[in-house]
Amino acid sequence: MTPSHAPGPPTAVVVQNTRSGGPGRVGAWLREAGIGLEVLRPYEGDALPRALDGRPLLVLGGGFLPDDDERAPWLPATRRLVSQALDAGTPVLGICLGGQLLAQVAGGSVRARHGKPEFGSTQIRMRSEAADDPLLYGLGPAVPAIERHVDAITELPPDAVWLASSAACPPQAFRVGARAWGVQFHPEAEAERIAGWDRETLARQGFDRDRLHAEAVAAEGAAVAAWSVFTRRFAHVCARLP
Repeated sequence: MTPSHAPGPPTAVVVQNTRSGGPGRVGAWLREAGIGLEVLRPYEGDALPRALDGRPLLVLGGGFLPDDDERAPWLPATRRLVSQALDAGTPVLGICLGGQLLAQVAGGSVRARHGKPEFGSTQIRMRSEAADDPLLYGLGPAVPAIERHVDAITELPPDAVWLASSAACPPQAFRVGARAWGVQFHPEAEAERIAGWDRETLARQGFDRDRLHAEAVAAEGAAVAAWSVFTRRFAHVCARLP
């Protein structure tokens, strides 16, 4: 007999790719909106499901490329889940590595150490297409968000809707189909996280940690105001599943 999920609020499958890369405040906002979370940590041996069975999918960040299967052997299973979600029209939110993985699975391209690295609070500029997007509409022309990446999407999928950019990295947010979103930035990350980033690593990239931290703290109110709304809207998309 085929198992079925009990009716009620959906539970999202969350793929966490590193110990420090949890769902953070996005997870808290989803729970507040009635969405359950099954956080899987495959780097600790958690098995990813073979099928989503209609559950929403959240893929978080990590210091890998989407096909870095040797260092992160769970990525093929993650790509299969994303592909399955796209085929079924299941809600997906990909953050940083998760957004890059969504782009690649849907037919786009990602390159290692491409373009100018982005670290700290960055202005995410909404494109005109965002005005009609279910998650990004009405958030304002530009919203701050924390960035931490050296790899980048170089080509969006052919049928993607390009929603937002930044001065250094054009593909900051996009949508594939009606229910799959990818973002390069980190809506889940709080400004205080920057205080724990490695100072020497940042300096080699040309960044001062104290300055990054101060800028993110100053922008925290605007970031919370926008990305909490964004997350609640994603929860609404998830809750409308049949």
